Amino acid sequence: MMQEHIAIPACFSSGEKAAAAAAANDDPASITRSGQNVFMSVYRTTIADRRRFITVTWCKNLLLHGLSVSVDGDHHHTSACKVELKPWYFWKKQGSKRFLIDGDKPVDVFWDLKIARFNGETEPTSDYYVAVVCGGEVVLLLGNLKKEAYRKTGCRPALIDPTLISRREHIFGKKKFITRVKFHDKGSFHEISIECKNKSTGPNSPVEPEMEIRIDGHLAVHVKHLQWKFRGNESIHLNKARIDVYWDVHDWLFSPGLRHALFIFKPTLLPALSTSSPPSPPLGSSGGSAESPDFCLFLYAWRVE
Repeated sequence: MMQEHIAIPACFSSGEKAAAAAAANDDPASITRSGQNVFMSVYRTTIADRRRFITVTWCKNLLLHGLSVSVDGDHHHTSACKVELKPWYFWKKQGSKRFLIDGDKPVDVFWDLKIARFNGETEPTSDYYVAVVCGGEVVLLLGNLKKEAYRKTGCRPALIDPTLISRREHIFGKKKFITRVKFHDKGSFHEISIECKNKSTGPNSPVEPEMEIRIDGHLAVHVKHLQWKFRGNESIHLNKARIDVYWDVHDWLFSPGLRHALFIFKPTLLPALSTSSPPSPPLGSSGGSAESPDFCLFLYAWRVE
């Protein structure tokens, strides 16, 4: 089957198609040139009798939202579907595309974003679906319009549910960075805020940088003397999981120009009757699914002066 040419969203690169592949693969230089938020979620599932990874990427600039769906194939080859969602191209907000993996296995991507609510975010929050279909099965389904997705694709749900294993976010800001994340694909959203500021303990005391990380408004990590503790890690508790938090803010403090800090959030399920450590007050609201031990959030915070 002849594959239709698919336009590459401008926010995946500096505007040149030659740079698009590097940007889609999380190339820092391309991300910097675009200057826009990029969210990448990686799911593990079974497609064509093999365990594979599906990467869903959303990007945003002033003129459009970009959506990319890629599936890894044989010999480290990746096939992808990219879609531009320009306001004046209303018809592109619903449709389907087909590409091949392993040379002969068709994968179809269906999407409906006509009434999707973004609420100022890079990826939609409700009233949409994105479905990935292979072999008569919906191997990945995102969004809350599930009935519409199954009706449109005419396919059955896959026997094996996909697992969200990682998420990479590139966000830009001055002093405060905020994102919303699910530590489990079926769990509830949690708001993570990171703020770096200068503080003095008195009128004659030197001004020193410090950093606060909050989850759902609760202070989770407070790092003083950040110029000496620009790399580190702490463990916090959120519902039934321990979250290991790692940070590296060296380039924020000591490198000129536009530089990013890296934050990693890795959840680990706690035993139901653990006595190895004293209980800690949970952060955030209770309830929801337990956080996945496979998931890891990589947050690249680009500081704009």
